[in-house]
Amino acid sequence: FLGLGALTLHAQPAPRIVVVDMAQLYDGHYKTEEQNAKLQADEQRAQVDLERLNTDGNRLVSEYTELVEQSRNPALSNDAKTKMEQDAQAKLEEIQAKQNEVQNFRANIQRSLQTRIQTFRDLMLEEIGKIATDIAKQKGATLLIDKSGPSLIGISNFIYVDPAYDITTEVMALINRDRPATSPTAMPATSAAPAAPAGETPAVSFPGAKAP
Repeated sequence: FLGLGALTLHAQPAPRIVVVDMAQLYDGHYKTEEQNAKLQADEQRAQVDLERLNTDGNRLVSEYTELVEQSRNPALSNDAKTKMEQDAQAKLEEIQAKQNEVQNFRANIQRSLQTRIQTFRDLMLEEIGKIATDIAKQKGATLLIDKSGPSLIGISNFIYVDPAYDITTEVMALINRDRPATSPTAMPATSAAPAAPAGETPAVSFPGAKAP
């Protein structure tokens, strides 16, 4: 038994390793560029919608401020003053409802974009991984390692890799062989969640609202 075990162990082929940079391949894939362009277009449309909501909110704030000022007019009768204060309170409630609408809109857009990015990323990495695996097998490799993956200490697992073992360039050429003549340009995708589309839009100062 010992002799047979040693013979079987000795018969195993020596491992042949190739490496690939999956992050580089994902960012450089023409489909990623197309997806990023679509996401940016949707973010711009969401920005327009958010600006409209903020404009509505600012209008409500102006109306509320005007009602408050009018209610302080000493010439008003008690009944007129009471009516003005009730109108101001109703306007304040309308403002707070608009604030909730703006916050929900931001959250929904953020959640939608995050889901789309993650779903697309998972599908693309699976597709790229299959192509990289096929090339690795054609080269007789027994191990394919992603050199872009972080280690436990937060840096690349590889300090140095002989270019002869790196098939990233070959995989990149294969995945982009069907690239359209004109591909949209967009910012490189990242694994992090995108900023909310309304990040640069001035916030409306809602009366009575709690600070975020």
